[in-house]
Amino acid sequence: MELTRREFIKLSAGAAAVAMFPSYAIGGVKMSELAIKNVNYLKPSGEVEVANIFIDGGKISKIASGGEVQAQNIIDGRGKFAVPGFINAHTHASMTLLRSYADDLALMDWLNNHIWPIESKMKADDIRIGAELAAVEMIKGGTTTFVDMYGPNMEEVAKVVEKSGLRGVLCRGIIGIFDGDEKLATNVELYKNWNGKADGRIKIMFGPHAIYTCPPDFLKKIYNEATKVGAEIHMHMNETLDEINDCMKNYGKRPFEVVVETGLLDLGFLAAHCVHLSENEIEIMAEKKVRVAHNPGSNMKLASGVSPVTKLFEKNICVGLGTDGASSNNNLDMLEEIRLAAILHKVDKLDPLAIPALEALKMGTEYGAQAVGRKVTRPI
Repeated sequence: MELTRREFIKLSAGAAAVAMFPSYAIGGVKMSELAIKNVNYLKPSGEVEVANIFIDGGKISKIASGGEVQAQNIIDGRGKFAVPGFINAHTHASMTLLRSYADDLALMDWLNNHIWPIESKMKADDIRIGAELAAVEMIKGGTTTFVDMYGPNMEEVAKVVEKSGLRGVLCRGIIGIFDGDEKLATNVELYKNWNGKADGRIKIMFGPHAIYTCPPDFLKKIYNEATKVGAEIHMHMNETLDEINDCMKNYGKRPFEVVVETGLLDLGFLAAHCVHLSENEIEIMAEKKVRVAHNPGSNMKLASGVSPVTKLFEKNICVGLGTDGASSNNNLDMLEEIRLAAILHKVDKLDPLAIPALEALKMGTEYGAQAVGRKVTRPI
């Protein structure tokens, strides 16, 4: 079934309104607060059936087929498709202010000559407004959780998460070669002040930017500080061939072979991109249970390459999906990212079953939740 964005929005808006409805009883029988009736429901098996979804206390309490639907508030889901909330496993939310800025460039030209210079001018209000715009875009598109890495003033993003009702996995992007200790200290403070806040909707990770901005000795500092507070790690890894070549030139090893020696992979590690991987690196990732945020739209736009996702699945490596920032993608549309993940790997492998549609959907939902360290539960 092909769905319009409006149909997804209507269903998401109904679910978001659940907390507004108090439960009540008729004839001594407690009624559900909200029900979505006659909706096409995607079962864990991949089958679709028409069902009624009941919501109480802001959570799905029951999914049942047939029978009379009694609830204080009822949404007619006929012709709609109910899927889990989307999980954006890697983005830079406040980049909504830089949407479509510096198109048609390779990553390092894009970063060094365009993005970093303009980001250096952004103030706290810019970060907040950009995050607010991102929150609206994500909620309208059905995203419930996002992982965000950006520069200073990440507490502004945390405030937006708290206010919006979204779940946020946040980290301060740490560039170690310029005032690294100061940036690391702000990530520590972010963790102490915000981890577990907003009724548990906010999780703080540590965010070393990449191997080309965080030398191994500095990564060991991050390991020490993250270990003290119990934080996990989110980092750009193996995004471009330039990154691989520079790492080999500077350290005689590939990025994962360097990072594993710092201890960071032992803390719980979410790696963004993972485009250019050796067989040995994939073995390291599997052994250390590295989780991956695959960004097909961004990787295509910046001409970075195609991540070997099918090989990662063969090694039982968890792969979720991310949009990356709106400047390196142009939107935060997870449904589009799911579609791109499905079709990109078909043409890369010349195999129509390389990433089937259901697998791509799980990458944007269930696998994404696992990738960002969220517990996956199923309704009754």
